[in-house]
Amino acid sequence: MLKKIFLFLLFINISGSTLFALEISLQGAKEKYQAYSTLHLKDKDKFLCQEIKDDFDITVKIVCAFSKSPLKEFKKTQNSFFEINTEIKKKTFFLIIKPFEKMKLYPMIFDLTKEDTVFTPNVELSRHWMIVGYKDEMPYIKSHPKSDVSINFPFTLNQDKFPYIGSLDVKGNPVYVKRVGDVTEYIKIKKLYEDEKYDFCLELINEILRTYPNSLFKAELLFYKIRVHSKLKESEEVIKVARTYLKNYSSDENVAEVLSLIAKAYFKSGMTSDADYFFDRLFSEHADSPYLYWGYIYKGEMLEASGSSSKARDIYKRAINKTDDINIAVEAAYKLAKNYMLDSNIKEAAKYTKKIIDVKPDYFSKKMYKSMDLMYDFVDNEDFISGASIAQAIFDNINSNYDEYEELSKDIGIWLSKSENKKEALVALNIYLDKFYDGRFEEQVQIAKDSLFFDVSDANFTTKLSNYNKLMDEYSGDSIGDKAIYEKAKLLIENKKFRDAIEMKKELLGLDPEEYNDIAQVITDAAIGTMKQALRTKECGSVLVISSQYSIELSDEWDDGIYECAMKGADFVLAKKMADKNLKSKDLEQRKKWLYRYIKIDFATGNYSNVIEASKELITLIQNDDNSPYIDIYRYLFDTYERLENSDKMVEAIADIQKVYKDDYVDIDRYVSVMTVGSEKKDSNLVIEYGEKVLKIQNLSDSYPHSPFIEFTLYQAYLDKDENNDALDVIKSLDNIKLSNADRARQKYLLGSILEKLWRDDEAQEAYKQAIDADKDSAWAELARGAKGI
Repeated sequence: MLKKIFLFLLFINISGSTLFALEISLQGAKEKYQAYSTLHLKDKDKFLCQEIKDDFDITVKIVCAFSKSPLKEFKKTQNSFFEINTEIKKKTFFLIIKPFEKMKLYPMIFDLTKEDTVFTPNVELSRHWMIVGYKDEMPYIKSHPKSDVSINFPFTLNQDKFPYIGSLDVKGNPVYVKRVGDVTEYIKIKKLYEDEKYDFCLELINEILRTYPNSLFKAELLFYKIRVHSKLKESEEVIKVARTYLKNYSSDENVAEVLSLIAKAYFKSGMTSDADYFFDRLFSEHADSPYLYWGYIYKGEMLEASGSSSKARDIYKRAINKTDDINIAVEAAYKLAKNYMLDSNIKEAAKYTKKIIDVKPDYFSKKMYKSMDLMYDFVDNEDFISGASIAQAIFDNINSNYDEYEELSKDIGIWLSKSENKKEALVALNIYLDKFYDGRFEEQVQIAKDSLFFDVSDANFTTKLSNYNKLMDEYSGDSIGDKAIYEKAKLLIENKKFRDAIEMKKELLGLDPEEYNDIAQVITDAAIGTMKQALRTKECGSVLVISSQYSIELSDEWDDGIYECAMKGADFVLAKKMADKNLKSKDLEQRKKWLYRYIKIDFATGNYSNVIEASKELITLIQNDDNSPYIDIYRYLFDTYERLENSDKMVEAIADIQKVYKDDYVDIDRYVSVMTVGSEKKDSNLVIEYGEKVLKIQNLSDSYPHSPFIEFTLYQAYLDKDENNDALDVIKSLDNIKLSNADRARQKYLLGSILEKLWRDDEAQEAYKQAIDADKDSAWAELARGAKGI
C-alpha cells in the first residue's frame, strides 16, 4: 500500500542569472507490513552525493553538494526516516540527510522507459539520486557481497535477441497483424482502479490516450479518467474531461455516473448553479439509474454546504429509502448520522449509525479517519455505546499494523465502562489485556477494569450508591442521612474512588465524632489513596496539595516519588523530610542516593555548611567508584566554596574536579574563578596554571567566551615572573580572535611593550602603530603614542 506523504518542487534563485531547480520527492510505503521511505533528489545538472559511514560501516549521514548557493532559506524537513538540513560553506550549497533508522544511497542513471540495458553503476555524479530509508531489511532490493576480481556484466531486458520472422501466410509471405495494445492496457486500467491505485491508473490512461488517440476504447478511457480524478478530488480535471466525454459520447451507458460526478465536481468547485444543471439532467434523464441515488447523496452534500441542513436530510432519506444498493444506503445513512450529529440530535445520529453497523460494519474501517470523527462526536456527547460501536467496527476490520489498533481496543472497553453495558465493557477490557501485554494503556485499562468489579460481580454496588445518594437527599441532617454519608465514603474507598471520597471531607467532618469515631481515619485513608494515585500518574501538584493539608506517612516505597514531586514544586521542606528519613539507611546504595539528594536540597536552600559536611561524607563513600552517578558532588562542593568566598578551599576543590573530569568544558567558569583568586592573591603560579587550562579548553572547543580577559591576565602573570617569551606568545594569540577596538588597542600596546622589552624595536613600533589605528581615542592608543615618542 503506497501512501504519498508529500511531494514538492523547490525552485531557488541563485546569485547570478541562472535558476537552481532542485526537485525533492519524499514518499512512504509498506512492504511486508514494514514501513519504508524513498527520497528522490533531481537537478538539471549533475551533482555529488556521498554516504558518510562510522567505524561500524553504518551510514550516519548523506551529503549532497551543489555548486550554486541559494538566496532563499531552505527550512528543515523530516519524516519518520529522514531529517533534511542545509548548509552553505564557501559558496557551496549542501543538503545533509541524517537517518532516524537505516538508509542507503543509489544513483539513478538509467531511464528504464528508454533503455533496455543496465549495470551496477559506480558513479560520484548524477542528475538523479535516490535514498531509501528502512528499519530492518531493505525492501525489494537485495545486496550481495562483491569480489574484487568480479566482472560487472550488463543486464539486457530484451526478451529475444535472435533473428525473428513471425507469422507467414500460405504463400510464405509475412503476415502483418496490427497490435491491439489498447485492449490489454484497458484491462489493466480496470484492475488498477479496482485496487484503488489511482495515480498509476491515471498515468496509464494518459499513456494509452497518447499512444492510441483513436482507440475504440476512448469512451471507456475517458470514463475511467473522470472516475480517477473524482477519487483524487481533482474537481477541475473532472469538469474538463467530463465535458469532453458528454459532448462526444452522450449516449454511452456510463453517462448517468458521469453526470453525477461532474455535478459533484461543480459543487466542490463552488459553482452551484452549474452543479444544479447537471443534477437536474441526472434526475430527469436517468431516473432508472442507480447513479440517480448517488446524485441524491452529492446533492445532499451541496445542500448541507449551503446551510440547508433539513433539505439535505430529506434527500438523504430519499436515497436510503428508494435504493436497493447496500453501498448507497450505507453512504446515505452515514450522511444522515453526521447531519443529525451537527444538529445535536444524538439519538437520531445513533439510529443511523446502528443501521450501518448492522449491515456493513466494515464501512467505518474503509473511511476510518472520517468515521473516527463521528466516533469522538458521540463520546463527547456521552453516547459511549455508539462511540464504542464504531470503534469496534473499525477494530474488527483492521489489523495490528495500524497505529490506532491498540488505542481503539482500549477505547472500546473504557467507553463501554462509562455506559450501562458493564458486562460488555469487562469483556472488551479483558481482550485488551490479553492482546496487549504491557501495552501503552495497560494502567488505564486495568483501572477501568477494577472500577467495574462491583458493577459486574455484585449488582448491589450501583444500587447501594444510588440508595445512599437518595437517603442523603431525603434525610439531610437526620441520623439516616448521616449514616448514608459515612457508608458512601467507606464504599468509595473500598472501590478505590479516593478522590470522590476525599471530596466528601466537609460532609464527613459534619458528622457526630462520638458516633463516628473513625472519621479522621476515613479521611486519611481517602487522602492516602488519592496521594498514591497522584504519585503513580506523576500529578505532582496534587501530591504537594495533599501533603500540605494532611499529615500522611506513606511507606518507604513512595519516598522517591514524593521527593521528586517536592523538588519539582520547590517544596524543599518536604524534600528534606524524605532525605532525612533515608540518610541512615542500611542499604549503602540507598544511603548514597539520599545523601546526594540531601546535598542538592541544602545547596538549593543555601545551607552551605551542611553541604560541605555531607559532601565530605559522600566523597568518602564514592571515592573509589569512577562511574558513580553522584560524581558531580565535587562540582557542588566547589560551587559552595565559591559562594562562601573561601578561596583556599576553592583551590583545593578545583584540583579534585580536574582529577575527576580532566579538562571538561563544563568546568571552564570554575577555572576562571580560580584564576581570579590567583590574581587577587598576586599568585602568578595559580593564575598561570589555570589560565593555561582555560586557553587549552577554549582552543579545543574553538570557543572563546573568556577572551581577552584570560590572555591579558596571563600576560601580566608571565611578566611578573619575567617569563617574557610566554607573555609574548599569549598576547600574540589574540591576533586570531575577534576583539573590540578598545581591546585590540590594548592588545597591540601590550604586544609592543613586550617586544620592546625583548629588544625587538621595529616590531614594537609596528605594534604601537596598530594600537593607535585600532582605537585612536583610547587610553591605550595614548600610551602607544607616548611609547613611539609622538
